[in-house]
Amino acid sequence: MTEHAVVERSPWHGAADATELDHWRAVAQAAAEHLGADAWERDRANEQPFAELEHLRGTGLVNLLVPAEHGGAGAHWQTAFEAVRILARTDGSIAQLLAYHYINQATIVFYAEPADQGPWWRRSAEGQWVWGDSVNPVDPTLELTPDGDGYRLNGLKRFSTGSSVGDVIIINATVRGGDQDGAVLAFVVEREREGLELLDDWDFLGQRLSASGSVRYHDVRVDPADVLGEIEDEDAFSTLVTPAIQLAFGNFYLGVAQGALARGRELVLARPRSWFLSAAPTYAEDHLVQRTVGELVARTAAVEALADVLNAEFDAVLGLGGQVTAEQRAALAIKVAGLKVVSTEVGVDVANRIYEVTGSSSARSGVGLDLFWRNVRTHSLHDPVDYKKLEVGAHFLLGQVQPISLYT
Repeated sequence: MTEHAVVERSPWHGAADATELDHWRAVAQAAAEHLGADAWERDRANEQPFAELEHLRGTGLVNLLVPAEHGGAGAHWQTAFEAVRILARTDGSIAQLLAYHYINQATIVFYAEPADQGPWWRRSAEGQWVWGDSVNPVDPTLELTPDGDGYRLNGLKRFSTGSSVGDVIIINATVRGGDQDGAVLAFVVEREREGLELLDDWDFLGQRLSASGSVRYHDVRVDPADVLGEIEDEDAFSTLVTPAIQLAFGNFYLGVAQGALARGRELVLARPRSWFLSAAPTYAEDHLVQRTVGELVARTAAVEALADVLNAEFDAVLGLGGQVTAEQRAALAIKVAGLKVVSTEVGVDVANRIYEVTGSSSARSGVGLDLFWRNVRTHSLHDPVDYKKLEVGAHFLLGQVQPISLYT
């Protein structure tokens, strides 16, 4: 790799301007309204979200981060994170799919050599690929066995978000045998690849349409052309993939909180009277209701302010490319961990406590308020938030930084 290529590395530079942000906010809002019209009914039906992803393709959101020279919108990560947040206000499952798609698609940059990235981008843009994943790092059961000039893939991988509906799946697996024994490779296969078995076993409380079931691999052929590259755990630039993942989570939880507040407001305003012990004529005019709502709105606004700062900061650090240092990467990761803490707690709390002001009628099946709590409660268990608190605390007290992983 040339010195210029090492320094460059990132195709994303500068910051999102008002024109870019306003345009894609409007696009995402229109998509959110479309999805929100029947989000609860689709959640109950629990069918694979092929139609929903087809709608996203039509909006252009799928190619949002693809560099313009390769056929995409050439937008920034701040814009992408906001799009995820906006979709999460009405449909958490599809917001998760879009968030993971952005991260998975970006592995083109994080793992492939700069000279090889263009063809990957162009194929993805032209096919409007949605990228699923099969990389769960706490379920390391996949093995690549050398076979001729390629490999054979075997094993089971759970929590493979988007795998059952995406056009392609990004996979991480360890090579066993041969000259690359022990190396962890990132590679891409199409969903219909022979030997790939989609188990369709995702049956959880929330995020029901996130297509996060297990995938079993039976001697799946992996050719050299499928390989993006080797995963290097200590490379400051490529490991920015983890702060990106966690930042997407923070925006997702924020969006769910905002959606729960918006739906709660509708329900409160629709209540014609007030509690019989209240002196107020309606629930919306009851000071106790106003106090609870005011607290939840203020806390959500604080999370939004932090997320907005970090979304822009991520673009700035990513734009450094090969010049980003381990110290810069660590500083960003700690800030994002802080967002993970507060967005998780506020998201879960808002989605829960909004019931205190909407009343018993809002718990009726069909109202749909439960969707927000079920979604944020389910996804917030992705990795324990207490360990994020430890990261932030250890860094504040001792300057310690956690070892780099797909979680830190």
